[in-house]
Amino acid sequence: MPAVTEEITQLLATWSEGDPQALERLVPLVYPELRRMARRQMAREDPNHTLQTSALINEAYLKLIDRQQTDWQDRAHFYAVAAQVMRHILIDHARRHLYDKRGGGAQHVPLEEADIKEDGRAAELVALDEALNALVKLDPRRSRIVELKFFAGLNAEEIGEVMNISPSTVQREWRAAKAWLRHTVSGQITSD
Repeated sequence: MPAVTEEITQLLATWSEGDPQALERLVPLVYPELRRMARRQMAREDPNHTLQTSALINEAYLKLIDRQQTDWQDRAHFYAVAAQVMRHILIDHARRHLYDKRGGGAQHVPLEEADIKEDGRAAELVALDEALNALVKLDPRRSRIVELKFFAGLNAEEIGEVMNISPSTVQREWRAAKAWLRHTVSGQITSD
């Protein structure tokens, strides 16, 4: 596994320097992890969600290709950025869904056909995004830990590696951030 990790890191560096062949060799190595991340994200969504796992992966992939000039530190950095990209795709999708449900699409749907579960999940995701945006202003490190754990699915050791902090610090900060988010998000959802 360390050989693959090194290969991914080297290919990321070569790709960011402008070598298109590096991207061709990189994709098969990172795709399984991107798929795992996308499945993890979609498992939290309502089964009737209109965005499919493959669409999330494809959209994330296209956005990641646009970041060729990024100074990739290593594979963990790449996956952290991929998680952030997926988060934004899901948030944008949730916002569009809520916009359409509130009349943006101007389509009449009988109440019994309305997808209430997806509305609730979309509202929760938007509330989580708003809470994370508030948390980043208060404590950027905790916000980053939440993003890496929740959206990238990284464990404490991997997060520690990405952020240059100990796994025990990651766990302590994760618990604090989770409590803060739970309090903040529940206040946002119940106040609507």
